[in-house]
Amino acid sequence: MQPMSLLITTCVLFVGSHLALSHPLRDGLAGRLGERGFQITYSIVAIACLILIIQAWRGMPPEPPLWTVDDPLWILASLIVLFASILFIGSLIGNPALPAPHAARDAAADPRGVFAITRHPMMWGFALWALAHVLVMPTPGQIVLSATIIFLALVGSAGQDAKKARLMGDAWRGWAARTSFLPYARQIGGAASWGEAIPRPHALLGGFVLWIAATWGHGALGYMVAGIWRWM
Repeated sequence: MQPMSLLITTCVLFVGSHLALSHPLRDGLAGRLGERGFQITYSIVAIACLILIIQAWRGMPPEPPLWTVDDPLWILASLIVLFASILFIGSLIGNPALPAPHAARDAAADPRGVFAITRHPMMWGFALWALAHVLVMPTPGQIVLSATIIFLALVGSAGQDAKKARLMGDAWRGWAARTSFLPYARQIGGAASWGEAIPRPHALLGGFVLWIAATWGHGALGYMVAGIWRWM
Protein backbone atom coordinates (compact mmCIF):
# COMPACT_ATOMS: atom_id res chain seq x y z
CA MET A 1 0.00 0.00 0.00
CA GLN A 2 1.25 3.47 -0.89
CA PRO A 3 2.24 5.69 2.09
CA MET A 4 -0.58 8.18 1.51
CA SER A 5 -3.15 5.41 1.11
CA LEU A 6 -1.94 3.82 4.34
CA LEU A 7 -2.18 7.14 6.19
CA ILE A 8 -5.73 7.73 4.93
CA THR A 9 -6.75 4.17 5.84
CA THR A 10 -5.41 4.44 9.39
CA CYS A 11 -7.06 7.84 9.86
CA VAL A 12 -10.42 6.47 8.67
CA LEU A 13 -10.01 3.49 11.01
CA PHE A 14 -9.23 5.79 13.94
CA VAL A 15 -12.21 8.07 13.31
CA GLY A 16 -14.60 5.24 12.51
CA SER A 17 -13.72 3.19 15.58
CA HIS A 18 -13.91 6.23 17.86
CA LEU A 19 -17.32 7.34 16.61
CA ALA A 20 -18.71 3.80 16.59
CA LEU A 21 -17.56 3.06 20.14
CA SER A 22 -18.66 6.48 21.40
CA HIS A 23 -22.20 6.26 20.03
CA PRO A 24 -23.95 3.28 18.33
CA LEU A 25 -21.92 0.51 19.96
CA ARG A 26 -21.42 2.06 23.37
CA ASP A 27 -24.57 1.04 25.19
CA GLY A 28 -24.47 -2.56 23.99
CA LEU A 29 -20.81 -3.07 24.84
CA ALA A 30 -21.11 -1.30 28.18
CA GLY A 31 -24.05 -3.56 29.02
CA ARG A 32 -22.03 -6.69 28.27
CA LEU A 33 -18.63 -5.61 29.58
CA GLY A 34 -19.63 -3.19 32.32
CA GLU A 35 -18.61 0.45 32.33
CA ARG A 36 -15.04 -0.31 33.39
CA GLY A 37 -14.67 -3.10 30.86
CA PHE A 38 -15.98 -0.85 28.12
CA GLN A 39 -13.53 1.94 29.04
CA ILE A 40 -10.63 -0.54 28.93
CA THR A 41 -11.75 -1.84 25.52
CA TYR A 42 -12.26 1.69 24.22
CA SER A 43 -8.78 2.74 25.37
CA ILE A 44 -7.10 -0.30 23.83
CA VAL A 45 -8.77 0.29 20.45
CA ALA A 46 -7.99 4.02 20.52
CA ILE A 47 -4.33 3.47 21.44
CA ALA A 48 -3.91 0.74 18.82
CA CYS A 49 -5.39 2.96 16.08
CA LEU A 50 -3.26 5.90 17.20
CA ILE A 51 -0.11 3.77 16.99
CA LEU A 52 -1.09 2.78 13.45
CA ILE A 53 -1.49 6.45 12.50
CA ILE A 54 1.90 7.33 13.99
CA GLN A 55 3.58 4.50 12.08
CA ALA A 56 1.87 5.53 8.85
CA TRP A 57 2.86 9.16 9.42
CA ARG A 58 6.48 8.21 10.00
CA GLY A 59 6.44 6.27 6.75
CA MET A 60 5.41 9.29 4.68
CA PRO A 61 8.10 10.46 2.22
CA PRO A 62 9.19 14.14 2.19
CA GLU A 63 6.54 16.29 0.54
CA PRO A 64 6.91 19.82 -0.89
CA PRO A 65 4.73 22.46 0.78
CA LEU A 66 1.66 23.64 -1.10
CA TRP A 67 2.29 27.31 -0.24
CA THR A 68 5.06 29.51 1.09
CA VAL A 69 5.24 29.77 4.87
CA ASP A 70 6.58 33.14 6.00
CA ASP A 71 6.77 35.01 9.31
CA PRO A 72 3.23 36.47 9.18
CA LEU A 73 1.80 32.98 8.75
CA TRP A 74 3.95 31.68 11.61
CA ILE A 75 2.71 34.52 13.83
CA LEU A 76 -0.92 33.73 12.96
CA ALA A 77 -0.43 30.00 13.61
CA SER A 78 1.34 30.72 16.91
CA LEU A 79 -1.53 32.92 18.10
CA ILE A 80 -4.05 30.27 17.09
CA VAL A 81 -2.16 27.66 19.13
CA LEU A 82 -2.04 30.04 22.10
CA PHE A 83 -5.81 30.52 21.91
CA ALA A 84 -6.29 26.76 21.54
CA SER A 85 -4.15 26.19 24.63
CA ILE A 86 -6.25 28.66 26.64
CA LEU A 87 -9.44 26.89 25.53
CA PHE A 88 -8.00 23.50 26.48
CA ILE A 89 -6.81 24.50 29.97
CA GLY A 90 -10.04 26.38 30.65
CA SER A 91 -12.06 23.30 29.71
CA LEU A 92 -10.54 21.20 32.49
CA ILE A 93 -12.46 22.92 35.30
CA GLY A 94 -16.26 23.11 35.53
CA ASN A 95 -16.91 21.37 32.21
CA PRO A 96 -20.31 19.59 32.06
CA ALA A 97 -19.14 17.71 28.95
CA LEU A 98 -16.57 15.77 30.97
CA PRO A 99 -17.66 12.46 32.59
CA ALA A 100 -17.76 13.83 36.14
CA PRO A 101 -20.32 13.11 38.90
CA HIS A 102 -21.03 16.83 39.30
CA ALA A 103 -21.72 17.47 35.60
CA ALA A 104 -25.31 18.52 36.29
CA ARG A 105 -24.11 21.05 38.88
CA ASP A 106 -21.60 22.47 36.39
CA ALA A 107 -24.33 22.70 33.74
CA ALA A 108 -26.48 24.79 36.09
CA ALA A 109 -23.79 27.47 36.42
CA ASP A 110 -23.71 30.58 34.29
CA PRO A 111 -21.36 30.04 31.33
CA ARG A 112 -18.27 32.17 31.87
CA GLY A 113 -14.81 32.34 30.39
CA VAL A 114 -14.09 29.67 27.79
CA PHE A 115 -17.59 28.21 28.20
CA ALA A 116 -19.08 31.56 27.17
CA ILE A 117 -16.97 31.25 24.01
CA THR A 118 -18.14 27.70 23.20
CA ARG A 119 -19.57 24.82 25.18
CA HIS A 120 -16.89 22.56 23.67
CA PRO A 121 -13.66 24.47 24.38
CA MET A 122 -11.54 21.30 24.60
CA MET A 123 -12.63 20.00 21.20
CA TRP A 124 -12.28 23.40 19.55
CA GLY A 125 -8.80 23.60 21.09
CA PHE A 126 -7.85 20.37 19.33
CA ALA A 127 -9.39 21.56 16.05
CA LEU A 128 -7.59 24.91 16.13
CA TRP A 129 -4.31 23.21 17.04
CA ALA A 130 -4.69 20.99 13.96
CA LEU A 131 -5.56 23.98 11.76
CA ALA A 132 -2.42 25.83 12.89
CA HIS A 133 -0.28 22.87 11.87
CA VAL A 134 -1.72 22.97 8.34
CA LEU A 135 -0.92 26.68 8.06
CA VAL A 136 2.80 26.18 8.72
CA MET A 137 3.22 22.65 7.35
CA PRO A 138 1.07 22.66 4.22
CA THR A 139 1.82 19.18 2.89
CA PRO A 140 -0.77 16.64 1.73
CA GLY A 141 0.10 14.29 4.58
CA GLN A 142 -0.29 16.99 7.22
CA ILE A 143 -3.58 18.10 5.69
CA VAL A 144 -4.93 14.53 5.91
CA LEU A 145 -3.80 14.18 9.53
CA SER A 146 -5.12 17.60 10.59
CA ALA A 147 -8.41 17.08 8.77
CA THR A 148 -8.83 13.84 10.70
CA ILE A 149 -8.32 15.62 14.03
CA ILE A 150 -10.64 18.50 13.07
CA PHE A 151 -13.36 16.14 11.85
CA LEU A 152 -13.18 13.94 14.93
CA ALA A 153 -13.16 16.93 17.31
CA LEU A 154 -16.10 18.79 15.78
CA VAL A 155 -18.27 15.88 14.63
CA GLY A 156 -17.55 14.17 17.94
CA SER A 157 -18.69 17.31 19.76
CA ALA A 158 -21.96 17.36 17.84
CA GLY A 159 -22.48 13.71 18.75
CA GLN A 160 -21.66 14.50 22.36
CA ASP A 161 -24.43 17.11 22.42
CA ALA A 162 -26.97 14.43 21.52
CA LYS A 163 -25.51 11.90 23.97
CA LYS A 164 -25.38 14.38 26.85
CA ALA A 165 -28.96 15.49 26.18
CA ARG A 166 -30.01 11.84 26.46
CA LEU A 167 -27.99 11.18 29.62
CA MET A 168 -28.45 14.48 31.45
CA GLY A 169 -31.83 15.59 30.12
CA ASP A 170 -32.91 19.12 30.99
CA ALA A 171 -29.60 19.88 32.72
CA TRP A 172 -27.71 19.59 29.43
CA ARG A 173 -30.47 21.10 27.30
CA GLY A 174 -30.46 24.15 29.56
CA TRP A 175 -26.68 24.39 29.28
CA ALA A 176 -26.87 24.06 25.49
CA ALA A 177 -29.50 26.83 25.35
CA ARG A 178 -27.21 29.21 27.24
CA THR A 179 -24.06 28.38 25.25
CA SER A 180 -23.06 28.03 21.62
CA PHE A 181 -21.36 25.34 19.58
CA LEU A 182 -19.53 27.83 17.35
CA PRO A 183 -17.03 30.06 19.18
CA TYR A 184 -18.36 33.54 19.94
CA ALA A 185 -21.67 32.86 18.16
CA ARG A 186 -23.72 34.22 21.07
CA GLN A 187 -21.57 37.35 21.34
CA ILE A 188 -21.82 38.04 17.61
CA GLY A 189 -25.58 37.43 17.72
CA GLY A 190 -26.02 39.79 20.68
CA ALA A 191 -27.27 37.08 23.05
CA ALA A 192 -24.29 37.39 25.43
CA SER A 193 -21.79 40.07 26.36
CA TRP A 194 -18.18 39.98 25.25
CA GLY A 195 -17.08 40.48 28.84
CA GLU A 196 -18.45 37.06 29.81
CA ALA A 197 -16.15 35.44 27.25
CA ILE A 198 -12.91 36.70 28.78
CA PRO A 199 -11.06 33.53 29.88
CA ARG A 200 -10.56 33.05 33.62
CA PRO A 201 -7.07 33.61 35.11
CA HIS A 202 -6.33 29.89 35.41
CA ALA A 203 -7.12 29.43 31.71
CA LEU A 204 -5.01 32.41 30.65
CA LEU A 205 -2.01 31.51 32.81
CA GLY A 206 -2.25 27.76 32.27
CA GLY A 207 -2.80 28.19 28.54
CA PHE A 208 0.22 30.47 28.25
CA VAL A 209 2.43 28.02 30.16
CA LEU A 210 1.19 25.13 28.01
CA TRP A 211 1.85 27.14 24.85
CA ILE A 212 5.39 28.04 25.93
CA ALA A 213 6.18 24.46 26.94
CA ALA A 214 4.62 22.84 23.87
CA THR A 215 6.30 25.17 21.38
CA TRP A 216 9.64 24.76 23.13
CA GLY A 217 9.22 20.98 23.08
CA HIS A 218 8.45 21.12 19.38
CA GLY A 219 11.98 22.22 18.62
CA ALA A 220 13.64 20.31 21.45
CA LEU A 221 12.26 17.03 20.10
CA GLY A 222 13.71 17.68 16.66
CA TYR A 223 10.63 19.04 14.91
CA MET A 224 10.23 22.52 13.43
CA VAL A 225 11.01 25.35 15.85
CA ALA A 226 7.64 26.87 16.75
CA GLY A 227 6.10 29.79 18.61
CA ILE A 228 8.24 32.57 20.02
CA TRP A 229 11.27 30.27 19.88
CA ARG A 230 11.51 30.94 16.14
CA TRP A 231 12.59 34.51 16.89
CA MET A 232 14.77 33.90 19.95
